[in-house]
Amino acid sequence: MSKGWTYVSLVFVMIIWGGNVVAIKLLVNAFTPITITALRLFGAALTVFVVLAVMRQSFRLTARQMAAVFLVGLCNVVGHHYFLANGLTKTTASNAGIILGMSPLVTALFASVLLRDRLRLWKLIGIALGFTGVVFIVTHSSAKIGAVSIGDVYIVGAVLTQAMSFIFIKKLAQTVDVVALTAWMLLMGSTVLFVIGVATEQGGLLQLTKGSGSIWFVFFASAVVASGLGQMIYNRAIQRLGASEAAVFINLSPFFSLVASALFLGETIHLVQWFGFLFIVIGVLLASGALEELVLSSSRKQMTG
Repeated sequence: MSKGWTYVSLVFVMIIWGGNVVAIKLLVNAFTPITITALRLFGAALTVFVVLAVMRQSFRLTARQMAAVFLVGLCNVVGHHYFLANGLTKTTASNAGIILGMSPLVTALFASVLLRDRLRLWKLIGIALGFTGVVFIVTHSSAKIGAVSIGDVYIVGAVLTQAMSFIFIKKLAQTVDVVALTAWMLLMGSTVLFVIGVATEQGGLLQLTKGSGSIWFVFFASAVVASGLGQMIYNRAIQRLGASEAAVFINLSPFFSLVASALFLGETIHLVQWFGFLFIVIGVLLASGALEELVLSSSRKQMTG
């Protein structure tokens, strides 16, 4: 897959993940958050295993690889989703959105230290512009940004565990098939998360029997498309582009979430939020290297023409 198609696939995933925020809001309102999240990610794991079977690819890993994938699952699935679910119950959406907008910067810093990726000036400028756009989008609907709370600390934990998992995925993708890695990561992580949910959420399993047909349709769409196929495509992008370059596309997700909220929940998109989206697009083009790739490609065509 060329870099151009990788960029397109990442934008596609961000559209899906943006819409998935609305789906998750509906699910955590209908069920207990940790238990339904664990089951949703378990469904995602089964989806990726089906993809492996259809592609006739082996999902077998060595004991050492399984241990490494389990560590990734603890960060990407257990840590990130546990902190996120609990944090959202204890802080404002605005605070959470701003803190989550730091994910590309944190990932870039981790990559520079652990993977020795070079932090170029254009990448830093792009990350800064993307973060500015996220701030425009998530703060406009609230008059005030909430004070720092324990929920904010949880969201910081979600950012740190997700960023660290991207570094692990990049390193593991050099020796492990990305699709198999995704399948086992989701399976192991969702199993641990389910145990946590059963232990901490009383009546969580009983509440599952009260779900309507429409909410279960939302559940399966979220599990199969967003969490299963979306995570698989995103992990391939990490392998192709690198952890920090792929992470900058996450800044697009809040805007697509806003669009989904407008379409399905009747929320309004304000002019300043469109400006925020413009900042994000420019930031993504700079930080991911997509703009540089377009310029170089154009130059090569002119030279050969």
